[in-house]
Amino acid sequence: MRYRDNELGHARLGLAISKRVSKRAVERNRIKRLLRESFRRVRHQLPAVDLMVMAREQAAGVPGSQLLVEIDGLWKKLLANRPGTSEPLKRADDTTTIVR
Repeated sequence: MRYRDNELGHARLGLAISKRVSKRAVERNRIKRLLRESFRRVRHQLPAVDLMVMAREQAAGVPGSQLLVEIDGLWKKLLANRPGTSEPLKRADDTTTIVR
């Protein structure tokens, strides 16, 4: 997951699920659906950032409930990295990655 501050006042989600993750579109779409649903539940808690989630090959074989738990852990890490509401998330030229 990568993120960067935005000026919009709300979080946005971008997804990159390539054919390397799974050759089957059904699997890639399942991962996207789970990511979107998880984001929908927490977006009101997230700071104003643009998020880019890139799935790895291991994500295709993970059951949906376990994948949701791992995604929720990433949201918690993102919220924990936010030091305060008045401080910026990071330098404007920094693209930070959160790894599980």
